[in-house]
Parts: sequence; structure tokens; C-alpha cells
Amino acid sequence: MKALNRLQDLLDATRAVDWLAPLALRLYLAPVFWMAGTTKLASFSDTAEWFGNAEWGLGLPFPMLMAGLATGAEVVGALALLFGLGLRWLCVPLLITMVVAALTAHWDNGWLAISEAQGLFATERTAEAAERLAKAKEILMEHGNYDYLTEHGRLVVLNNGIEFSVTYFVMLLSLFFTGAGRYVSVDYWLAQRLRKPGANP
Repeated sequence: MKALNRLQDLLDATRAVDWLAPLALRLYLAPVFWMAGTTKLASFSDTAEWFGNAEWGLGLPFPMLMAGLATGAEVVGALALLFGLGLRWLCVPLLITMVVAALTAHWDNGWLAISEAQGLFATERTAEAAERLAKAKEILMEHGNYDYLTEHGRLVVLNNGIEFSVTYFVMLLSLFFTGAGRYVSVDYWLAQRLRKPGANP
């Protein structure tokens, strides 16, 4: 029992660096949303058209507004993640953006982001994609420089399922409840300042 208590004490002692977890989540997510948002912003008219077109896009109402909200949420949210400023508030539009993305752009494709022939989340769609990929590899091995093409990574077929949007949602949800973390966030130091005796609320 004493050994277990000591182990528990050691485990509890790690809470002294509990700020590492939200910092790691923030630094992981910030470039993800920055790239997504700035890419939309760079071709905003095309983004809005894709949001509104029902034939080859998302078919959403008010496409200019929806594209603007998504772009703004991702760009401003990326900065909030980087600096830990207003993070819990800005997690809300990012969470909504991930839900909308999952339901409109990825839902019909199932779970997997990359097609796999086997596994818990494999479907007939991903299995067929894997078969076609195998045939493509055969053609490239016979008629192309396959070693050159795969020198920096293996060939895959994008399935574009909800995997990434759900993963980002879970990470954002954690940050919504925990906040930006101690010491390395603007939110922490603002809270420290506001909590000082005699400080204005």
C-alpha cells in the first residue's frame, strides 16, 4: 500500500507541469487552422463558390457569409491558439466550424481520412480505393520510376472522411474546458493581473 501511495504521489507531482498538455495542443492546432484559414482567404471568391455550389461544392446557404465566418474563425482562432488569448471563447467558433466541416464536406465519406482496405473503419468504398491504388502501383512499377515517386512517402488514396475534423474537435473541446494553460498563455497572465487585490474587475 505504501508503494502504491508513493507512486500516486509521484503521479500527482506531474501536475506541476500540467501546462504542457494545453500548450502542446495549441502548438499542434495553430498551424493547422492558420493554413486552412489563409488558404481560404487567398482564394476567397473560389472558396465562397465552393461553399454555395450544390453540384460540386457544399451547397450551403449564404455562401459568402458562411465562407467568411469559416475563414475568420480559422485565422483568428489560429492566433488565439498560438498566443493563448481569449482561447476558450474562440474555441466555440472553431468547434462549430469542425462540426459543419464534418457534416457537409466529410460525412458521406465515412471515418477514414486515408483509404484502407482493412480495419475497423474500412468500408466498401475504401476497400475499392485500395484495390485501385494497388493497380496504379503496378502500372507505375512497370512503366514509371516508382522508387523516385515514393522516395519521400508512400502513395495513398485520399478518402476525405471525418477522421481529422473529429480529431480536431476533440482537441478543441479539451482546450475549451481546460483553457490555454498556465505560464505560456496571455490568458493566464491576464487572469493573474485581474485577480490581484485592488485590480479592476
